[in-house]
Amino acid sequence: MADPRGFMTRPRESAPPRPPAERVGDWHEAYPGGLAESLRGIIGGQASRCMDCGVPFCHRSCPLGNLIPEWNDLVWRDDWRGALDLLHATNNFPELTGRLCPAPCEAGCVVGLSRDAVTIKNIEVSIVDKAWSDLRVVPEQPGWHSLKTVAVVGSGPAGLAAAQQLTRAGHTVAVYERADAIGGLLRYGIPEFKLEKSVLDRRLKQMRLEGTVFLTGVEVGADIPWEQLRDRYEAVVIAVGARLSRDLGVPGRSLDGVFQAMDYLPQANRAALGAAPPDQILATGKDVVVIGGGDTGADCLGTALRQGARSVTQLEILPQPPKRRPAGQPWPVYPQIYRVASSQEEGGARLYGQSTVAFLGDEQGRLRALQTVEVDFADGRFTPKPGTERELSAQLALLALGFTGPERAVIEALGLETDERGNIARDDSFQTSCEGVFACGDAGRGQSLVVWAIAEGRSAAHGVDAYLRNGSSGLPRPINPWDRPLAL
Repeated sequence: MADPRGFMTRPRESAPPRPPAERVGDWHEAYPGGLAESLRGIIGGQASRCMDCGVPFCHRSCPLGNLIPEWNDLVWRDDWRGALDLLHATNNFPELTGRLCPAPCEAGCVVGLSRDAVTIKNIEVSIVDKAWSDLRVVPEQPGWHSLKTVAVVGSGPAGLAAAQQLTRAGHTVAVYERADAIGGLLRYGIPEFKLEKSVLDRRLKQMRLEGTVFLTGVEVGADIPWEQLRDRYEAVVIAVGARLSRDLGVPGRSLDGVFQAMDYLPQANRAALGAAPPDQILATGKDVVVIGGGDTGADCLGTALRQGARSVTQLEILPQPPKRRPAGQPWPVYPQIYRVASSQEEGGARLYGQSTVAFLGDEQGRLRALQTVEVDFADGRFTPKPGTERELSAQLALLALGFTGPERAVIEALGLETDERGNIARDDSFQTSCEGVFACGDAGRGQSLVVWAIAEGRSAAHGVDAYLRNGSSGLPRPINPWDRPLAL
C-alpha cells in the first residue's frame, strides 16, 4: 500500500487546464505543456490516496481490468518503469483512455464511497506520457513468426488493439483503412483539442516498427471485395465501427444548413491539421444549434467556438441529470450525473428537456431557425408541454444523436448474422457467423467508449489467435462473457 493515510490527508487534485478564453483561440489540448506536464508535482501525492483495497472495484469497473492499485503504489514509490509495465500489461493505448475515457474506474473507487475518488485517469496518463518523454516506450518485436496472416478492417481503437496484439503474437497483420490516414474516428472524429494527433502518431510508429502493415485509402468492399480478402488472409477482423448516424425525421430536415456531426467534425479536424477541405462546413459568424447532449455534441460545440460562431446552443431531449449519484445507480455503477466537458466550460448554452419539432428555412431554402418544445420524460416516454414552443435562431444545425450500428454493406457482402440491435453477431470467441471472420468494437458491441473498444480488440485478438493455433492462445482476454464489468 502507498500511504495508509493518504486518502484522509490529501484532497483530490486534477490537472489544471488553460483558461477557457485562451483555449478557444487554438486547437491544442486543454492543458499547458501537455497533460503529463500539467500534472507534474501533484501526481505522486494523488497516487498515495489509493487505499489498495482488499477488493478493488476499480478493476471490475474497468473493461480492461487495469491493475490500478498496483501501479498507483509504484507511482508513489517513484517506480515509473514498473508502473508502465503493469499499465501496458492490460492496456495497449493508455494515452487514449487517459484522455478520452469517462473513467468508470473512478466511479468504482472505494475511496469514492465517503470522499472524492482517486484521480485514476490522471495517474494513468501521467505514467504513459512520462514514459514517452523518457523514451521508454519501444517496439515489442515478436519472438517468432507463425506464418499466419490476418487482415484487420478499420483502424479505430478496436482495430488497432487487435492488430497490435496479433502482431506481437507472431502473426502477419495488415490493417485496411479507407481514409487517407490511420486512426478511424481517433484521427478525424475526435477534435485536436481533445486528442492531438501527434499522440496517436507516435503509437502508430511503434506499431509499424513492430511489423504491423497499414494500408490507407483502401475501401474493402469497393477497392477489394470481401471474399477476395477472405481468400488472401487466414483470418479477418471487422472493426469498422458503428458509422450509421441516427437522423432526425422532422419537417425541414433537407434545408441547407442541417448536417450530421460526422459530416462536420472530420472536415474541421482536417482543417486543424493544415488541410483545406472542399466545401467545408463552417460555424463562423453563425448561430449554431447542436442537437444531442453527448460527447459528440460537446465536440461540435468546442469546434464551433473555435471557428468563431456567434452563438452555440446544445440541446438535450432528456432532463438535466442530478449532480450527485441517484439512488437507482448505487456505487460502484457508473452514474448518469451532470458533467461538464472541457469544451462546455468554454462557452455556449446547454438546454435540457428540449425536442426539435421542425427546421425552419428562408425563401432561399437555407436554415434560419429551429422550432422546439419542452418535453416531460416519464416511464420512458416524452410528452410535449403545451405553451412551451419557441424558435431558436440558427444558420447551422448539427445532429449529434448517436449511431445506430455498422454500415450494412459488410453485413450483406458476407451474409453475416446480426443481433437484435443490428450489430454484427459474434460467439464467445468474437467469431461471426462466417468462418474465420471476427468482429470487435462498435461494429459488434454498438456505440460505446474507447476503453470498451480497446478491450474488445484485445478479446477478439485472443479469439483469432486461438483460431489460428487450433484452440489455444497465450494472449489475454479482458472481456469474459460470463463476468461483465459493472460499468454502464
